[in-house]
Amino acid sequence: MIPRSSETTLQRLAKGFPIIALTGPRQSGKTTLAKHVFPNKTYVSLENPDELEFAKADPRRFLARLDRGAILDEVQRCPSLLSWLQHIVDERAVMGDFVLTGSSQFELIAGITQTLAGRVGRVELLPLNTLELKAANKLPSDLHALLLHGGYPSLYSREVSPQDWFSNYMVTYIERDVRHLIAVRDLSQFQRFVKMCAARSGQLLNLAALGADCGLSATTAREWLSVLEASYLVTRLQPHHQNFGKRLIKSPKLYFLDTGLMAWLLGIRDADSLDTHASRGALFETFVVSELMKQAFNQGQAGDLYFWRDSTGHEVDLLQQTPQGLQAIEIKSGTTFASDWTKGINKWQSLSGSTLQPKIIFGGVGGYEREGCQAVGWQEIATNFTKK
Repeated sequence: MIPRSSETTLQRLAKGFPIIALTGPRQSGKTTLAKHVFPNKTYVSLENPDELEFAKADPRRFLARLDRGAILDEVQRCPSLLSWLQHIVDERAVMGDFVLTGSSQFELIAGITQTLAGRVGRVELLPLNTLELKAANKLPSDLHALLLHGGYPSLYSREVSPQDWFSNYMVTYIERDVRHLIAVRDLSQFQRFVKMCAARSGQLLNLAALGADCGLSATTAREWLSVLEASYLVTRLQPHHQNFGKRLIKSPKLYFLDTGLMAWLLGIRDADSLDTHASRGALFETFVVSELMKQAFNQGQAGDLYFWRDSTGHEVDLLQQTPQGLQAIEIKSGTTFASDWTKGINKWQSLSGSTLQPKIIFGGVGGYEREGCQAVGWQEIATNFTKK
């Protein structure tokens, strides 16, 4: 397996919590990672019909046989187990006793919040980031290749094309997850909805407009978007709440969490098509946002990412909360520095009074300082933005 940055986080949390929850999208490597970090624990998959039936019918006996703890895979399929786990871990008081994995936030996180509060250390595992790919000597040297592949581990451990893999991934996702979470009568309409979301990655979210373009009500669009969020396919980036003397945009921005899936949904199949595609800039912006979120999640931290935009159009792509204060980050897909790249950052600094040096992540290579900003190439994100 490709070593994951969150290994040390899981080991750390296992010393202080009786239960570890490892969540993330399907095929992000949760099961492989859990087995690797906890090799001596019994592995039980609740996607096995026999195990699931046993867990639902007699949860006490199901857990009684696991006297040394276990890895319980896709545990959200049997939420009633969480109540029984509470009693067991309270009695045994063994740290790192059970490891729970899940690919949907709805049932699992709700159950953890209500039943296992204070007993769970949580790690969210997104697909591979550049640091992990680089350490495994699998990071593409070409930015376009990385954007088209994304970060799902299977694309770096098998001889399979992104087109074949994502096609099957979407079919499996819809059949197994969407129907489990909501009643979708028209699967083709849901597929169209997902593609429309991909076309809006990096843009302000307007649920009414999104729904109208798909023939849905704003209420249905909100419900379906929540399913995509719960399954770790998309996220909403909130505007920064502090008003620096200006009227601010209050709508969130929508982002996919994997550029490979986003590119596939947009019908982009090769580097030549990507080079001239209208969504190239949005794909690069999506890559940067997801990359910074992955780095934070791998350390067991919140992403703490926002954007800033005032009513006159001034904007900073990202504001990252750091111990030193808000870090302003501009994202540019171009390969050569341009003087207008700092326009939004300069406006924000004049209003906020921030003295922290802004950063610009661009589509080129290397790093240097220009006009008071630190410019960072896409390959250097891993070493320049790891949260402390």
